[in-house]
Amino acid sequence: MHAGRAVPQERCGEWERPTRGVRVPEAVPGRLAGWGLYPVVQGVEVGGEDLEAITEGAVLTRGLGRSYGDASLPPPGAPPVAVSTRADRILAFDPAGGVLRAEAGVSLAALNAVFLRRGWFPPASPGTQAVTLGGLVAADVHGKGHHREGSFGAHVTALRMRVGDGRVLETSEGSEPELFHATLGGMGLTGHILEVEFRMQRIPSPWIWTESERFADLDVLIAALRAASTSWPFTVAWVDLLNAEGSAGRGILQKGRWAEPSEAPPRLPPPTRSLSVPVTAPGWLLSLPAVKRLNAARYWLHGAAVKQEVVHPTAFFYPLDGLGHWNRLYGRRGFTQYQAVVPWGSGSSAYERVLGAARRAGFEPFLCVLKDFSDEGKGLLSFPKPGLSMVFDMPMRDGHTQAVVDALNDVVAAEGGRVYLAKDALMRPEHFRAMEGPRLDRWLAVRRAWDRQGTIRSALSVRLLGDEP
Repeated sequence: MHAGRAVPQERCGEWERPTRGVRVPEAVPGRLAGWGLYPVVQGVEVGGEDLEAITEGAVLTRGLGRSYGDASLPPPGAPPVAVSTRADRILAFDPAGGVLRAEAGVSLAALNAVFLRRGWFPPASPGTQAVTLGGLVAADVHGKGHHREGSFGAHVTALRMRVGDGRVLETSEGSEPELFHATLGGMGLTGHILEVEFRMQRIPSPWIWTESERFADLDVLIAALRAASTSWPFTVAWVDLLNAEGSAGRGILQKGRWAEPSEAPPRLPPPTRSLSVPVTAPGWLLSLPAVKRLNAARYWLHGAAVKQEVVHPTAFFYPLDGLGHWNRLYGRRGFTQYQAVVPWGSGSSAYERVLGAARRAGFEPFLCVLKDFSDEGKGLLSFPKPGLSMVFDMPMRDGHTQAVVDALNDVVAAEGGRVYLAKDALMRPEHFRAMEGPRLDRWLAVRRAWDRQGTIRSALSVRLLGDEP
């Protein structure tokens, strides 16, 4: 592996795309939004293959825009945003140890296309492949295997960055470690991430062996989720909180592991095709009665028996990628996805208090997904900590959605939990401060040390940290 920027192109091997001619960076004005389509802001994007060049003078780096709220959006009247997606070269790979180095604009989909068939997979993968390496680091993403492998930052070995004063430098556990840890989960606010080096995971086959089971009671489902995490590398629970039959909820527990060669099909997983939502849907399409019927159908179609099967990795890790632009189903007002983690130590009924707060505020969750978290991320603002992670989808409704989020955050802060900034659009500064406490002060001190003029900022940092617009 190389130690710095200069990597001979021939070292990159067969996965390196042909070098394209150098182009003048493109400045594209327009309306920008995250995946939740709320908020929508005016901004200017600058794209190009030389990420080091286009980040000079940029207020923020943006990848594929899959953070749900305002984390990848510029503040009002800000300088241009650098778009990393054309800086997408794989620079080096060490098959002996699985260490990969690539530009920050490489997407997870591109990595999977190259490495799955070679027996490698990223150690932590979120629910979509449409995310860049820079985004994986900035959000310190987690996946269905957090209880076993931790979040993505646990496997990052080095970062090449442009910091607020314009310098470009290498960071790692041994070189500027405070900046390195502040960048993992730092939402892109400690510097522009130019290159990422991390360890891939060796897998026995590119197929997933999965087992699923439905439960009529939420308490039993959560207990089964925790039990499954002791022996299965991947676990997740889908919960129907709209059913009228139960007092708490019913759901389906899904467990998975990489299939052994003797269990897997002899062929490689074929490329997947997806449908796409062509236009923004009318607001009434995802009405409460419609979602109730969809949830009921999913629960009953599973059946009472335990299901075991070998499935395509895309279907297991990224089921929503099968429907392109699915965010348009929520209508022009958009939606927010609320994700919080509540520590197990706060009591097994903590999730009931969170759900109770939502229902008292008049909120009926369209979607609820639960995961079992283990170790806290090593980033200074990493989201995961030991506890139960809860995810809710919320259509944006004037005033009402903000009131629901406020009610949820009151309970989560009181329980010692925290909210995932990559999904957030509505948290108030006082809730953020209450959840983060002293570790926020440590992160802010590192950020100020490397960016005294506050040149790197976002709409999220203006909202939560009081940055200048």
